Amino acid sequence: MTTSSNTTEQERPPIIKARPLVWMREQLFNSPTNSLLTVLSVWLLLMAIPALFDWAFMQAKFSAQSGQECRQVEGACWAFIGEKHRLILFGTYPYAEQWRPLLAVVALVALLLLSTWRKLWNIWLLLVWVVGMTIVGVLMWGGVLGLTYVENSLWGGLPVTLILATFGIALAFPFGVVLALGRRSNMPAIKTLCVTYIELIRGVPLISLLFMSSVMLPLFLPEGMTIDKLLRALIAIVMFAAAYVAETVRGGLQAIPKGQYEGADSLGLTYWQQMRLIILPQALKIVIPPLVSIFIAMFKDTSLVVIIGIFDLTLAAKAALTDPAWQGFGVEVYIFISAIYFVFCYSMSKYSQALERRLSTGHER
Repeated sequence: MTTSSNTTEQERPPIIKARPLVWMREQLFNSPTNSLLTVLSVWLLLMAIPALFDWAFMQAKFSAQSGQECRQVEGACWAFIGEKHRLILFGTYPYAEQWRPLLAVVALVALLLLSTWRKLWNIWLLLVWVVGMTIVGVLMWGGVLGLTYVENSLWGGLPVTLILATFGIALAFPFGVVLALGRRSNMPAIKTLCVTYIELIRGVPLISLLFMSSVMLPLFLPEGMTIDKLLRALIAIVMFAAAYVAETVRGGLQAIPKGQYEGADSLGLTYWQQMRLIILPQALKIVIPPLVSIFIAMFKDTSLVVIIGIFDLTLAAKAALTDPAWQGFGVEVYIFISAIYFVFCYSMSKYSQALERRLSTGHER
C-alpha cells in the first residue's frame, strides 16, 4: 500500500504557482509586438491618469454661485452639476413636484432588482410588475390621491429614459421570441410575414423608425385620433429591438441538437409544449450574452428620442447647458450622464454573467 501511494504521488504533475512576473511575461511580453503595445499602454496611462485626476479632483470647483467662479479655475466645475442636477435628472417636470419622478425612479429600480430574484420567476412577478407600474403611473401622471395632474409632455430626464428602456425590453423580448418561432415555422404565410418584418426593420436605422412614428404614423390614423408622442417612440423602439431579438433567439434555436426535438416528439408533446418546456429554455440559455448586448444597446439608444423632441436624459443635459450663467461646462455634464448610463449598463452586464454561470449552460469554450 505504501509503495503504491508513493508511486501515485510521484506520478502526479508538480503544482506550479503562477507568479506575477511569469504571468506578465506570458501575457504582456510574449512577443515583440505585445511588448511594444504594453510599454505604449503603460506610458499613456502614466501620462493621462495624473492629469485627469488633477483636473477632476485637485483643481476642481465643487461649489460656486455662478459659472464665473468656475472659469477662474483650471479644473472641472462640479458645482454646475450641483446647480443643475434637478433639471438634468427630471427635465421640465414641475419643480415642486419632482419628488414624484424621484420615487418613480426608485420604484422602477426596485422592480428591476426584484426581477433578478429567481424565486419570483413565476406568476407573482407579473403581479409585482402590475402593482409597481401602477404606482409609477400614479406618481408620474397624478390626478388621483390629491396629486396634481402632469401631462407626459412635461416628463423628462432619467424617468423617461428608464420608462422607455424598461418597457422597450419587456415588450421587445416576447415579441422577438414569437418572431423567431414564426421565422422557423413550417407555415409559408407566417414564415414569409416574419422574414419580411425582420429583414425590413433590420435594414433601416432606429432614427428612421422614430421619424416615421413621430411624423408618418399620425397621417395614417383616423381623423381626430391621436397617439401620444412618448407612446409612438416606445412603439418604434419595441419594433426595432424585437427584430434583433428574433434573430438572436433564432440562432439559439438552431444550436439545439435535432435529438432534442425528436425526444420531445417521442414524449407526445405538442408544439407549444415542446417550445415552452424543452427547446426555448435551452435556446435562451445559449443566447444570454448576445441578448444582454441587445438590451444594453437599446438602453443607450433611447437617447435617440431627442431627435423627435422627447425630453430624455440627454436632452435634459443639453437644456442645462443653455443657461447663459453656466455655459461652457459641457464636459462635466456629459461625464455625469455617461456615469449614469455606465452604472445601468454595467449592472446588466454583470447580472447576465452571474445568470449564465448560475444556469450553467454547458456551452462554455
